[in-house]
Amino acid sequence: MHIPKRMCIACRQMKPKKELIKIVKNGDEIALDIHQKLSGRGAYICRNEECISTAKKRRALSKHFKTAVDDKIYDAAKAVAADE
Repeated sequence: MHIPKRMCIACRQMKPKKELIKIVKNGDEIALDIHQKLSGRGAYICRNEECISTAKKRRALSKHFKTAVDDKIYDAAKAVAADE
């Protein structure tokens, strides 16, 4: 069976899609896509604080989406990673 893989924007490792947090930009809105169903440009990040902190420090989401990304997105991703 085929398992879809995506690359983490922080550590650049390929991992199964289900192991990553999806962040979506749809129009001007940027949001976490917990259930991975939203449409729009997506970025994936590992479900650990280290990768999220690295992405925040490098402004990886801002570069990926080519627009300013609020720190609240990184904080929300950390909250999702902590819940697991």
